[in-house]
Amino acid sequence: MQLGVVGLGRMGRIVADRTLDAGHDVVAFDLDEAAVASAADAGATPADSVTDLAESLGPDRRVWLMVPAGEAVDAALDDLEPHLDGDDIVVDGGNSRFEDSVRRAEATDPAYLDCGTSGGPAGAERGFSLMVGGPAWAYEELTPVFDAVATGPDGHDHMGPAGSGHYVKMVHNGIEYALMQAYGEGFELLAEGRYDLDLEAVARTWNNGAVIRSWLLELCEEAFSEEGSDLGTVADRVEGGSTGTWTVQEALEQEVSVPLIYGALAERFDSRASGGEGPGRFSRRLASRLRYGFGRHEVPRRE
Repeated sequence: MQLGVVGLGRMGRIVADRTLDAGHDVVAFDLDEAAVASAADAGATPADSVTDLAESLGPDRRVWLMVPAGEAVDAALDDLEPHLDGDDIVVDGGNSRFEDSVRRAEATDPAYLDCGTSGGPAGAERGFSLMVGGPAWAYEELTPVFDAVATGPDGHDHMGPAGSGHYVKMVHNGIEYALMQAYGEGFELLAEGRYDLDLEAVARTWNNGAVIRSWLLELCEEAFSEEGSDLGTVADRVEGGSTGTWTVQEALEQEVSVPLIYGALAERFDSRASGGEGPGRFSRRLASRLRYGFGRHEVPRRE
């Protein structure tokens, strides 16, 4: 299969590389010429524009967008629109709001798949978890690529109609916020509690058979190994929050109680209101470091 990949940042490059490794052909474009050259060195066919990418694809055009949510997605679709028809497929693998995905699906001629993508840069080795919404025929058509980009056949599924993939990913991120907050609060109690504990040892022990073991807990262990049990200079400031905000807004509309997710989101907002000065809350400092662990997001540091 031939796949066009627009956007060669951390996640887009993983899509391109895993697709190439599975024996498929990739045509790659990014605004950064160096990123395109690097993808070409890895075996992709370089394109110097979205138009060039579309024209380099065969008659059945399959394009994966891995660009920032919002205007960048609409701009890429506008550039692609003259070159695609109803037999073609576009995948939006970013963190788009699900309502935007519904709008785009209705407005575009090609089949539009909204693909919630989880796994972060670690997906380079493990593969991603993919939550896909849109026409079933388009999902089935791209199954070989989804098998390659995901952890395997069990790492992706068709969630439902347009918007459902990004809807599921939105709620996934809300759960992620709450889990990070729970680990943060638990380790804060251990750090401030009765005993002088090696938190890396605690996390390592829990990661081996405990009920609360998880990848996030493995990243807690990594954080304590690299920063120390006191988390060193990691600041009390947690960035991010758009998908968590959308989750809480949707819960209000559906009259579903999500106090844990709301509380975790509020903690993020409060961390920014405090400016990240001073030692701050241990729980929020750990959440900030966990964001680096799974997404390689920049870690705010104290002076």
